[in-house]
Amino acid sequence: MNKFAKLFLATAFIFASSSLFAGEVNEDEIKSISDQTIVFENYTGPHQKIDTLDQIKAIGSGIAEGFNKDKAGNYGKDSRYYVIHSVSDENSGKLDADIFVIGSTAGVDHIRNLRHIVASYLSQAYGYAYDDAYTIATFVTVYNAVYRGKLDYFQSKYKSDVIKNLSQDKAGIAISYKEWPGSTQMVIPLGDLNGGLSTVDTSVISDKKVVDSMREEDDKGIDERKNMVDIKEREAEQAAEKAQEAQKSAAEEEKQLQEEKKELADKKDNASKKETQATEAQKKADEAQKKADDAKKTADENPKDAEAQKDAQQAQKEADTAKKEAVEAQKDAEEAKKDVEEQEKVVKEQQEKTDEAKKEAADEQAVADKKNTEAQDERTQIAQDQKEVIKQSVLEETTAIYALKVVDTSNLYSAIVKVNRLTGEELKTSPVKVIRNRTVYPAGNNFIAIAGESGKKSAVKLVQIDKTNLDIVKESEEVIADNSVLVQAGSDYLAVVNKNGKNYLGKFNSELECKATSNVEVNPATPVVPCAEGYCVTDTNGKVIILNMSDLTKKEQTTAGKAVDTIKAATNDR
Repeated sequence: MNKFAKLFLATAFIFASSSLFAGEVNEDEIKSISDQTIVFENYTGPHQKIDTLDQIKAIGSGIAEGFNKDKAGNYGKDSRYYVIHSVSDENSGKLDADIFVIGSTAGVDHIRNLRHIVASYLSQAYGYAYDDAYTIATFVTVYNAVYRGKLDYFQSKYKSDVIKNLSQDKAGIAISYKEWPGSTQMVIPLGDLNGGLSTVDTSVISDKKVVDSMREEDDKGIDERKNMVDIKEREAEQAAEKAQEAQKSAAEEEKQLQEEKKELADKKDNASKKETQATEAQKKADEAQKKADDAKKTADENPKDAEAQKDAQQAQKEADTAKKEAVEAQKDAEEAKKDVEEQEKVVKEQQEKTDEAKKEAADEQAVADKKNTEAQDERTQIAQDQKEVIKQSVLEETTAIYALKVVDTSNLYSAIVKVNRLTGEELKTSPVKVIRNRTVYPAGNNFIAIAGESGKKSAVKLVQIDKTNLDIVKESEEVIADNSVLVQAGSDYLAVVNKNGKNYLGKFNSELECKATSNVEVNPATPVVPCAEGYCVTDTNGKVIILNMSDLTKKEQTTAGKAVDTIKAATNDR
């Protein structure tokens, strides 16, 4: 049996479709690593309580309260969501990181909501514009899914303090939302903490494996990839501006260096002269002392020679003067030498400043060049991918149909799929994989179905599923019985409503507003059969009753009906 036949044996019905999918990121987040395909599993059914987007964002911004980017520390609640801000002075050329941990009692069950939490944290902690933060959060989640459990990879990229906080079974993020609580350590690589857009290292979180995985999505992740390219182009602009400023600073430092070197040369020249003068002065002093010694010897040999005595005294006086001059000259030479040594230190320090300024300029220019190259390469790839998406969309417009297939045989849950009617190839699968009783009805741009699971946070409700992205766009306020059927009657939709453990038939419009509920309890799994008198249903006693079509009140039995019941009862008594 071919794939086409198998698919349609599994479907309850098929819809023709002429709609074209929009460019939203598929929330099933199809990803690929080499030959391995990864699909994020989100809970996509209705919820008992729906948190607003602001409430979800508040989780992320709350984590950043008291945040100090320059100091390592933990922020948030260990049992729910917290961040290990790991920064150190380790000079290994590796990266610092924020480790975003999902605690054991966290309730996040959809990758989209997790991204909002991470984005809100990044926005609050580092000042990112929210749209940029969400783009980065999207790549962070994909990045951590790609490298889930690959501790060797993280060790090759991150500083030892980061690695100390990771474990192989928790590093990254799992595919299924069911595994997120207590088992998630998402690594967010930090680049320049004072770098604005470059605070998070966008090159790391958008490497080839990550981008390739995003290209496996239905729309090839084009929107988010474009957003990342835009961020990188702005990073390049900022880096280029910093490079220009650094180059100006380097030029000024170089000018100062040359001035200091000139002064050093002058001082060396002066020191050399002083050294020569000191040498000559010492030579004169030595000669004068020798002359004084000779005069003294003559005077000693001729003690009665007054002239000899006078000459000896004069010679010694001149020798003492020459010696004093030699000492002064030597002192001047030492001072000049000291000036040279001090100036050499100044030159060395200035050389370091100059080299540092030049390095900063070169580094910033390297960042600008790198980001520009990455952006240009990705834009080229995106342009090619867009052509493929458009081509595929045009093909889908003429060949695509909707089908419903069973995805959970034990619970008989179904999902809507979009398939090529000519080949049977599945073009898109709805992330909503908890459609109940294998029934959906088209209603304008949506499908209406009963979906969900009963749980502490989840619920079974009537839902609208958008035909474009195949995701839930609206759900009823009322909880629906687990085993309820769904019946369309004109513009109305009938399903069993569960109110505090009791079940009543409910009538809804296409906007999922409940217009009426029966005034009697019904069996939660009752069939609903339209008839001339109204709707035939089964009550809690297993008896078939008729409800009025307009308000679902119970119809009273006619005299003939009562007589029939009396006869049946009498027959049973026999």
